[in-house]
Amino acid sequence: MKANDLKNVKAPVSTTTINRNEFDQKTENIYEAISIVSKRAIQINAEIKKELLEKLEEFATYNDSLDEVFENKEQIEVSKFYEKLPKPHAMAVIEWLEDKIYHRNTEKDGE
Repeated sequence: MKANDLKNVKAPVSTTTINRNEFDQKTENIYEAISIVSKRAIQINAEIKKELLEKLEEFATYNDSLDEVFENKEQIEVSKFYEKLPKPHAMAVIEWLEDKIYHRNTEKDGE
């Protein structure tokens, strides 16, 4: 998931209510659905964190003195962009509801 993809995410920034019946319809088990979405949220969070750290690394200035702290406007703008993004769990829920998450239950598939 790149920065361009993050701009197009339709996930809400604030809390919303989701129809439970719609949420667990694909698995017929609310706990399994939550488990799948939580694993995807962890993946999204890792992708966002990796991308943010790579972008902030571009602006890093290394000095031995802890007394001097330089404010970099580009670095601040990048940080503000990532702060305004929807939370990873909200993105994962939207992906789940839009059938964008591939999942399979190996226990059921083995029968």
